Amino acid sequence: MPRQNRVMPTGEIIATSARGLFMGNRGILHNAEQEVVRSYAHKMWIICQLNFKGRRRKLMQPGRYTELFFLDEATALAAGHRPCFECRRSAAEQFRDAWLAGNTHLNFGNSVKSAEIDAVLHGERLTGGYYKRDKRKRTCTAVLNTLPNGTFILWQERPYLVWQDALLPWMPAGYQPAIPRPKADHVAVLTPPSTVAALAAGYTPRLHDTAQS
Repeated sequence: MPRQNRVMPTGEIIATSARGLFMGNRGILHNAEQEVVRSYAHKMWIICQLNFKGRRRKLMQPGRYTELFFLDEATALAAGHRPCFECRRSAAEQFRDAWLAGNTHLNFGNSVKSAEIDAVLHGERLTGGYYKRDKRKRTCTAVLNTLPNGTFILWQERPYLVWQDALLPWMPAGYQPAIPRPKADHVAVLTPPSTVAALAAGYTPRLHDTAQS
C-alpha cells in the first residue's frame, strides 16, 4: 500500500503510487505507525533533489523528518515550498533573486535570508488558527490573464497549472491534456503571492514531462 507522502498543489498530503520529480520536507509529520498526524512541524518547507551525494534514506523512520514527494517543482511551489539551499543551491539562489526582484514592497533590499523567505511564505500558505489542525490552505484572488507561467489556480474545484495560453489539469501521475485559458476574471490562486511574484520576475520551475505533451 502506498505511503501517505505525496503533496498536492493544495498542500494536502495524499497516498498514491505515482512517482514524482522532487522530494522535500516540513519536519517530522508521522508517528510510529508511519501515519501522517500533522501537516507541518516548522516553517522551513523545502524542495529537494531525489538524489544527492549518494545519500539513501529509509522512508518515515522514527524521529526523522517525513520524506514528502512532488509531481514537479510547480506543484511544490504551489503548496508553499521553496528550493533547498543545500541540494539545490543554484535553483535556490535563482529563486531568492527572483523573489527579491518581485517583492520589493516587502523592503528586504538587496538581500534576504532563507528564514525570512520562510516566514513570509508561512503567512501566505496557511490561514490563521491557534492549533495546526485548524489551519487551512490560504488562497488569494487574481485576474487569470495577469498570472505568470508556473502559477497554480483552483478552478471548478480542481488544481490547474497556468502555462502559456492554456491551463493544465493536475493529477498525481501527471498533467491531463491542456485546455485554453478560459475568459475568467478572478480566480482562486493556490501559489503563495510572493512566489507568484518570483515567477513573474523570471523564476522558471521544472515541470513534469506531461506538461510538454
